Amino acid sequence: MLNFDAYLRYMTINREQILEVLGTIIEPDLKKDIVSLNLVEAIEIKDGEIYLSIQISNPALHARKRMQELVEFNLRQKYGADLKIQTIVKGLPSEAIKAKRRILPDVKNIIAIASGKGGVGKSTVTANLAGGLVKAGYKVGVVDADIYGPSMPTMFDVVGERPVMVDVDGKQMISPIMSYGVKMLSIGFFTEQDSAVVWRGPMAAKALTQLFTDAHWGELDYMLIDLPPGTGDIHLSLVQNVPLDGAVIVSTPQEVALADARRGINMFRLDTINVPIVGIVENMAWFTPAELPDNKYYIFGRDGAKNLAEGMGETLLGQIPLVQSIREAGDIGRPAVFQENTPIAKEIDELVRNFVNGVKAAKLKNPKK
Repeated sequence: MLNFDAYLRYMTINREQILEVLGTIIEPDLKKDIVSLNLVEAIEIKDGEIYLSIQISNPALHARKRMQELVEFNLRQKYGADLKIQTIVKGLPSEAIKAKRRILPDVKNIIAIASGKGGVGKSTVTANLAGGLVKAGYKVGVVDADIYGPSMPTMFDVVGERPVMVDVDGKQMISPIMSYGVKMLSIGFFTEQDSAVVWRGPMAAKALTQLFTDAHWGELDYMLIDLPPGTGDIHLSLVQNVPLDGAVIVSTPQEVALADARRGINMFRLDTINVPIVGIVENMAWFTPAELPDNKYYIFGRDGAKNLAEGMGETLLGQIPLVQSIREAGDIGRPAVFQENTPIAKEIDELVRNFVNGVKAAKLKNPKK
């Protein structure tokens, strides 16, 4: 039985007020609120009870249950715990999901490669991860989102290349550069190699967004996004505009890098961002000289990222040693993973296997499709 105050609240609640609350709820796949995505099918207020019908992109029972709880929690928080609500949550048909996801609809997995600190080898890990995925038979794309220090053109030996425009259904779009089976776009393709890129945050964010929205990527199994170091405007713009499926954090074992890696992990964990961590890669884990291949020297500390992963409940995807051949491979534009039957190629192949499994696990925890 409703008390008088609760009855008055019911009588004054209208459709617009309900939509205002629902407009704060983000669809986890599509990265926009359920109102602007037109996912609120029906709202009915009858006999002191609110009836809602809502759609989401993931038809799984646990995803629908989570959305139901989120909707009802937000409404009761606004209008009182005694508010009576019946919510039906349904999954969108697959064709409707594709239509809703306007950015990169044919890319199965979009993964950001991030680091809190510069100089930890994030771009090197991205390049070798991309090459390893191609070796494993996947279709792969890379976006070099490090606006101020693009390095993918060098690492894939395509410095000086310029993307061409192609006609796609009557629209002119950028065709990514292909190297070693990897499709890629980088700000470095649109600037002179030795020129400084001096852009304010909004201009840089807009340029980055165009690498996704104005490019013809086609069907990809994985798109890797090589982010700039830190947790700034570029990162926030990316998660607002691109439907990320997960993030990989790269760090060296030293404490100064680990402190920044923690901040990076916590950024992706924020409720307003909510991107699952696929795992952590420890780069420069030890030094092995060529003449002493069985020796390990822990120059930057031992197991720092491994311990970070355990302490934060995340997965360690791999530990990559500091060896001269990785640096040489990056400088000549042929990622080390393509050096067949070498110890470092085997290490990276193992990293790729763990990465693929990590993406699957992340999507089970926080489904995006």
